[in-house]
Amino acid sequence: MFNSQIQLTTLDQLNKEEGNQLITYLKYRANMAVSEHRRPQVGAILWEIKQQKINLRLSSVGDFKGNESLVVRFIYPLAQLKNQQLVPQQWSQLEQIISRRGLVLFSGPMGSGKTTTMYQLAQHCCQSQIVMTIEDPVEIQEPNFIQLQVNDRAQMNYEQLLKVGLRHRPDVFIIGEIRDEVTAKMAVKAALSGHLVMATVHAQNTFGVVNRMLQLGVAPEYLEQVIQGICYQRLLPMTNDQFAVLYDLLSDAKLELAFDKTNKGMMTSEWEQQLEQCKHENKITKTTAQKYRWG
Repeated sequence: MFNSQIQLTTLDQLNKEEGNQLITYLKYRANMAVSEHRRPQVGAILWEIKQQKINLRLSSVGDFKGNESLVVRFIYPLAQLKNQQLVPQQWSQLEQIISRRGLVLFSGPMGSGKTTTMYQLAQHCCQSQIVMTIEDPVEIQEPNFIQLQVNDRAQMNYEQLLKVGLRHRPDVFIIGEIRDEVTAKMAVKAALSGHLVMATVHAQNTFGVVNRMLQLGVAPEYLEQVIQGICYQRLLPMTNDQFAVLYDLLSDAKLELAFDKTNKGMMTSEWEQQLEQCKHENKITKTTAQKYRWG
């Protein structure tokens, strides 16, 4: 199986013996324990093909019957990646949002291009600044950034790396994921201390982002003080068989809607308007517009 953009494609089918042989070979190349089929393992390979070096990240785990699953992730340089915008004007809005110090939160399903968006923004708008990323694992290679990778065995979790990062005085932080109370509060602290902090957080929709941060223990008065913008994004299939990102953005006065407890909405009114406009311009189909109506 090959997962590209938002589609899962079957490239070939192997029988169980062939599949196990391929898994064993890849695990061997990645310095993983080939005799261990149940416990989770991670590894890495620098694969060379046609004079090109490709970084691979491997993750394996076995089910209760001993059948093993292996996922291979391709780590690309930022120069090879670019999100196409369904509504190009939205990129200018994002650039305006990150022009101010504070916290900018990104959300959307896995594979929707959140990390690529943050990296592109940092590369285009922060060229003369020090950018530090903290990720688990590093998903994109960018030699102009200081890229730190979480390693719990080496006592390098998000909290510890953020503390170290603050001592290095970067202008911009990119946090791969806010997944717990400690990381959430550290991200807010970094934003309060004058940094631009871009981070992802899991939420079902645009207005769920603030609620998620509050659930993680961030005081609402601190969050209101530092947050500069919210970006919820989806990767949509276009009628030309390509994919493009559509953003739902909250900034400035519109951020007040996210803190309004009486607001029961999921997405902003602009989201549905943009979908309808893209459908009218034949960028997306009616089915796609309906499918992504609620985010």
